[in-house]
Amino acid sequence: MASIARKNLFEDIPRFLVAQAGIMFAVSLVTIQVGILDGFGRSTTRLIEQSDADLWVGAQEMLHLEVTLPIPLDRLLQARKVKGVQRAEALMNRTVVWLDSSDRIVPARVWGFNPEGQLFGQFKFVSGAIADVKQPYTFITDRSNLASLNLNQVNDVGRIVPFKAKLVGLTEYTQSMSSSASLFTSLENANAFGGGNSNSLNCVIQADQVQCLNPNGLAATALDQPQTPPRRLNPADPITYVLVKAEPGTDLQALKRDLEAALPGTRAHTKAEMTEITRTYWRERTGIGFILGLGATVGVVVGMVVVSQILYSSVSDHIKEFGTLKAMGASDWVIYRVITEQALWMAILGYIPSMALCLGLGVWTVAAKGIVILITPVTAIAILGVTVVMCVGSALFAIQKVTHVDPAIVFKA
Repeated sequence: MASIARKNLFEDIPRFLVAQAGIMFAVSLVTIQVGILDGFGRSTTRLIEQSDADLWVGAQEMLHLEVTLPIPLDRLLQARKVKGVQRAEALMNRTVVWLDSSDRIVPARVWGFNPEGQLFGQFKFVSGAIADVKQPYTFITDRSNLASLNLNQVNDVGRIVPFKAKLVGLTEYTQSMSSSASLFTSLENANAFGGGNSNSLNCVIQADQVQCLNPNGLAATALDQPQTPPRRLNPADPITYVLVKAEPGTDLQALKRDLEAALPGTRAHTKAEMTEITRTYWRERTGIGFILGLGATVGVVVGMVVVSQILYSSVSDHIKEFGTLKAMGASDWVIYRVITEQALWMAILGYIPSMALCLGLGVWTVAAKGIVILITPVTAIAILGVTVVMCVGSALFAIQKVTHVDPAIVFKA
């Protein structure tokens, strides 16, 4: 029976190639949609997962990692006094405007942290080092952001309005797919870039040029503004999170309650909780999960239609052969196995090149665009199951035609 299935499958090579192209398209569509959804979720929490903090303490109103209210730096000093806290560091998040060498505006997000700390900034560097951001008005970014920032290499200069800013390092796998370009720097630089410097200028775009107002009221271009060193932070300056490393053996849930009691207006979350809050927001409170899920569903439907048509056509072309088998006494189950095996061969031969294509595409998108198509072993196995179900389910339409075959058809002209 197996030879019959393979004979029917490979007898007409053009038809076979069309069928496999349809299956490949369907499998690739499902894999890419699911991979982008998983990769998107993973990318939104990269900074959380790459940190060594046990607890993230932020405002009670926090929506997710990038959307929250500021808290004063004084909360950091208070956190260090709580029993069970081994180490506490500040993390600052500011929305800024990047202006490239062509005066093109790019929305960006500055993350300020302590370059000498241990709880944030454990990045994989392509060039440069974490200590380089100690220099005034410097930053590092993911290499996937070079094109959007109109930068070519380390030491290139642009503007985080109104300050000139120098790129001193490049990282990998630090950019979220949901966020503006992320720029990493010291707390002092981030505070200045975010408008916390006493010498900050008020800037507007006029006649395609950035015009800034100096403290003395005189107009100046962004390139002419004075670049005094960023000032040190004081306890009243706003930060975004206090990152906490607990002492070994400390009960994190108990430490959370102690921190919330000691730091008014805050809420503490474990690393796992912060990850889940952020991923849940992007999956369920935006349309991203629905859109990508819809694309995967369309891929399955397209694949089922293509496979069912091919199998139905194949059965129709070989209806006399199936009638001969029935006239020879073959049961319906024997014929069903032939059609089902044919569907399984189509599933396997369509799945393998599709998965190879998607893996190659994933490598390219990460390198070129920073977009992650995450295909884990679990995802690959799940997609294989979907492909098998899709093809075998499509075979049911062809089986219905064989069920009503009259063996007498063999003797008709």
